[in-house]
This record gives sequence, C-alpha cells and structure tokens, in this order.
Amino acid sequence: MRAIPVLALSAACWLVAAPAPAQTTSPNSRPLALSAESVLLLDTQGRVLYAKKPAEDHAPASLVKLMTLYLACEALDAGRAQWEDPVLVSHRAALTPRYRMGLKTGETAPLRTLLEGVAIASANDAATAVAEHLGGTEEAFVAAMNAKGEELGLTHTHFSNAHGLPDPAQRSTAEDLARLTQRLLDDYPSSRPLLGGATFVYRGRVYSRRIPLFQDPGGVQALKTGFTREAGYNLAISAWKSGQHFVLIVLGSRTRSLSFRDARTVLRHGFYETGLEVAPPPPPTRRRGKPPVPPRRPSERRPRAALPCPS
Repeated sequence: MRAIPVLALSAACWLVAAPAPAQTTSPNSRPLALSAESVLLLDTQGRVLYAKKPAEDHAPASLVKLMTLYLACEALDAGRAQWEDPVLVSHRAALTPRYRMGLKTGETAPLRTLLEGVAIASANDAATAVAEHLGGTEEAFVAAMNAKGEELGLTHTHFSNAHGLPDPAQRSTAEDLARLTQRLLDDYPSSRPLLGGATFVYRGRVYSRRIPLFQDPGGVQALKTGFTREAGYNLAISAWKSGQHFVLIVLGSRTRSLSFRDARTVLRHGFYETGLEVAPPPPPTRRRGKPPVPPRRPSERRPRAALPCPS
C-alpha cells in the first residue's frame, strides 16, 4: 500500500468575485507547458490567476475525500461526533480496495485514527468506515455529500462514494474542487490538529505526507493527491507566500511527477502575476553575424588577395 500525501488545512477567505479572463500564457508571453488536462489557480480573493479548461468535466479520484473530510469536520464542530468515538469496521469497509490502512472486519478504531488515515494515508477503507459511522450507511453519507455540494455551489459535481474510486457517475471540475478546497480551508481551521502532523502511524507502518514543490517550500504544500487510470494524476495545492494565499487544482496529469511539475509551473506564474517574484528575463536573442572562417590545415595556404592592376 502506498501512502498518498495530504497537507494541513489553514484558514483563508473565500470571496466570490467575478471571474477574470482565463490566463493562458506565462510572463513574457510564453505559454505554460503543462501535461494536465485541467488547471485552476486562485488568489486570496478567489480571483483567477491561471486557468486551463477549468469547467471541463473530470473524474476527481481521491480529491473526493476533501468532501468526506468536510462533513467529518462539520460533525465534529457541531458535536454530533467526537474525536475518540469508537468506530466499528464493517465487512464492506474492510474490503474497500486500495489504497488501504488494512482495517479488519469487526475491529474498532478511534474516529481520529480513521480521519488521519483518510487525510494522510488517503486510505479508502478508512473513508468507507468514516462514512458508515457518520451517515449510518455509505449511501446515506454520499447523499449528504451531494446535498452539501449543492449548498456550497458545486454545480458540476456529483459524488458516488466517499473515497474516490472510479464510478461513471462521479464527476467534478477544477472550478468546483477549488471552491470545495477553499471552503474547507475557510470553514474549519480547527482541523489543523488533525492534518497538522507530518506522519501517520498505523500497525507499525509510517505514512509521510511531506512533498515540497520547491527546494525551499516556504508554505507551498500538497493538500491532497489522487489517482485512477480514468482520472490521471490529480492534485490540490494550498500555498502561502508573503501573506498571500493561493489554491491550485491540477487534474489529469500523465504522471505524479508531472503533476508536481505542473503545479510548480503554475504557482510560479501566479507569484509573477501578483508581483511576489520577479519573472525571469526572456532568453537573449542571438544576433546574426558573419559566418566563422573555417580553420585551415597546416598544409593549406590561403590564396592571396588579388592586387589591383595598374591603370
């Protein structure tokens, strides 16, 4: 089982602004070379700094767990659930395919442990167990996910399960996922203790979620990753720089490394657009000069220039 990283939530404002025209080029009018099918970068005020097909229908994969976590945080905040509640693992939850924590049928685990599994290990069995615990059944929890999505304005999103494994009816867009991410950051800053740790340990296995996007990350972190063959490699990013906050959604990159390269490229663009970094100068244009004279061999003698004939 591979661990899929996720990074801590932090408070930020969600101010709905009229979307700016989608940016399609980087500074100096150079297009951004991205493998992702759909990308959206928002600043602190929710303004669009870069967009590539942000309304395109897409499989969300494990980014679905952002809504699972939202509903869990809502239940905890309202007192309908407690961090240390014992959760009974059903046979259905234990059989949920990878990625998994390895939960066993009939065992109990604290809700806190399962939420750490969802958030840090991206464990599908934990997501099903949480859904059944909070909703009674996964189907009832999914209905609550869709009702909350409608309430939050996710007009092009439909959830079919709590974990993100493929389902033809489960779809979303970069626009909706950015809105969900921003609302999660805004509405539940108290979730930092849940997602603030760098590692999660279950049955002796350590899951690490630190994937810096730059050599000096400086507040740029992976919030959630996801992958299925249908979806490709998806990524939700939360970034802080010089007091400004950014949310980035990347959908459908061809590989995980390309998804992070796409994120670096788009974030740099956003930093340039907001004046937080200076855009690199364009490559110098070579000036055309006289063609170089080929070196002569030792045995060769260059012909002498013809002398002018006397008049």
